[in-house]
Amino acid sequence: MKNIVIFGAPGSGKGTQSELIIKKYGLGHISTGDVLRSEIKNGTELGKTAASFIDKGQLIPDELMIDILAGVYDSFGPDHEGVIFDGFPRTIPQADALKEMLAKRGHKIAAMIELDVPEDELMTRLINRGKESGRSDDNEETIRKRLGVYHNQTAPLIDWYKADGTHHHINGHGELDRIFGDIAAVIDNVQ
Repeated sequence: MKNIVIFGAPGSGKGTQSELIIKKYGLGHISTGDVLRSEIKNGTELGKTAASFIDKGQLIPDELMIDILAGVYDSFGPDHEGVIFDGFPRTIPQADALKEMLAKRGHKIAAMIELDVPEDELMTRLINRGKESGRSDDNEETIRKRLGVYHNQTAPLIDWYKADGTHHHINGHGELDRIFGDIAAVIDNVQ
């Protein structure tokens, strides 16, 4: 079983690379944004609780987020190939909670794959994505705020995963096939 955390700044290619990983390795995919939208849309108890925080403009407490992710993780069954965690964890307490949740099931994170892309390239990618998709959050001001949050709150996870022995740095700038080849080499060599 290979549980993978795909990690990087907004625009680093996490979604694109996750699709390629799923296609090649048959892993499950847990995107926190997709999961939350689904729970809320389906009116589950967890979804209703999550909506009460979101509607007030508050972050969802880590404990609730882990409960939601645990439910989705368990839905893959006990013999799945592994799961890609996309968009989680975003903080060190979340990484601790994820490690504990997996340990209770006798599982672990096999690799944290960090897609490292220069800031100017991230800006270009996100602005282009906004033009192509019409995503309102892909404008220069919002992108700068999102990158600031990433650097201040999320980037410290790199050192946490280095200490955990699961961090793998990938140059996320360049040809798609080369980037995926580098990721595949990591996945092929982790236990």
